[in-house]
Amino acid sequence: MHGAGNDFAVFDSRVQPVRFSTGDARLIADRRLGIGCDQIIIIEPDADGADAFMRILNADGTEAGACGNATRCVAMLLAQETGALKINIRTISGLLPTDILASGLIEVDMGAPKLGWADVPLAAAGAAAVDTLHLDLAIENVADPAACSMGNPHATFFVDEIAAVDIARIGPVLEHAALFPDRANIGFAQILSRTQIRLRVWERGAGLTLACGSGACAALVNAHRRGLVERQATMILDGGTLDISWREADGHVLMRGPAVTSFTGTWPATLPEKS
Repeated sequence: MHGAGNDFAVFDSRVQPVRFSTGDARLIADRRLGIGCDQIIIIEPDADGADAFMRILNADGTEAGACGNATRCVAMLLAQETGALKINIRTISGLLPTDILASGLIEVDMGAPKLGWADVPLAAAGAAAVDTLHLDLAIENVADPAACSMGNPHATFFVDEIAAVDIARIGPVLEHAALFPDRANIGFAQILSRTQIRLRVWERGAGLTLACGSGACAALVNAHRRGLVERQATMILDGGTLDISWREADGHVLMRGPAVTSFTGTWPATLPEKS
């Protein structure tokens, strides 16, 4: 499945339990040797009353806390099963309520962003004086990112011309910067207007993807905090568009976008060996 080009291999573990080692996950995500995907999604039963628990594995086998595009995909699958228009999905970062809209798009309540240095988290000696709106981080022609957590760590660089940034080269360096003890998703945002942002994201554990839902939410939050955009904006990503709004009443971030099934199949119980 994919949401705006951010693609997933989705496994249903509600009837027959599915478990993957780090090596298994890397093989499945490999675009030559496996299925090929940005993240592996495992749908599990939820013990606390949600419609399902969603486990997220990055292409490198590490576990992620949240993924907005994958949430829409899983919500669509569950809605097709039950006919429900409201689906609650739990992740290790918390509950993500979703609404199936008449337009066919799906809206996810991603919750409130966390803006404190320890919440991102940032590696800061001492503490509270660290300003997440302006980080002392620069490489080549990008500098001064803002950071927040949307269930996973994000840093957003604001650039004049996104095409001039060699994201494939500097993305992995920034992901592993000492400032980010848990690594980070690195966004590069070009402000087109008060309601439009061009965005590309180097995702932690996955690389440069066609879209990143939580990264789009983080970019909107960070851009509004700096006074660059309104509380609602269309995010233009390589794989499509997402509409993001930061609700003033409760501080929650809402993401609206598509979900698409590319193909279905059965993965062998015994994984093939690499030759």
